[in-house]
Amino acid sequence: MKSPIASPDYVGLVQFLVQPFLESPESLSVDCEISPTLKRAWIRIAFEATDKGKVFGRGGRNIQAIRTVIAAAAELAGQSVHLDIYGSNSQSREGMSFDEEQEERIPPPKSRERSGNVPMPVAKPRFR
Repeated sequence: MKSPIASPDYVGLVQFLVQPFLESPESLSVDCEISPTLKRAWIRIAFEATDKGKVFGRGGRNIQAIRTVIAAAAELAGQSVHLDIYGSNSQSREGMSFDEEQEERIPPPKSRERSGNVPMPVAKPRFR
């Protein structure tokens, strides 16, 4: 029989992962709420808006790596985790949680409609 694993120190883990990206690490605020009945942790972090680019990284790579590490720690403890990020003026990806879709939806490119009676190019077979 497995012994129950104590909840990870989410606050310490998030501080360890996020602070290196911040110009002023003391601006980082981490709040963690754990529901033992739901086996779920809610983590809310806030930092200076000027550090948003470094924390998120190119294409969101940094924040995705941080979310992955936190999710792995939660999984080891038999929990799921929800991460909210605050502290920026714009509301593009900050309010996105770990459980939500990570990729922003981009509409498929529209096919160009041909105007008038422009003939379609014909591929001609090559003979040698």
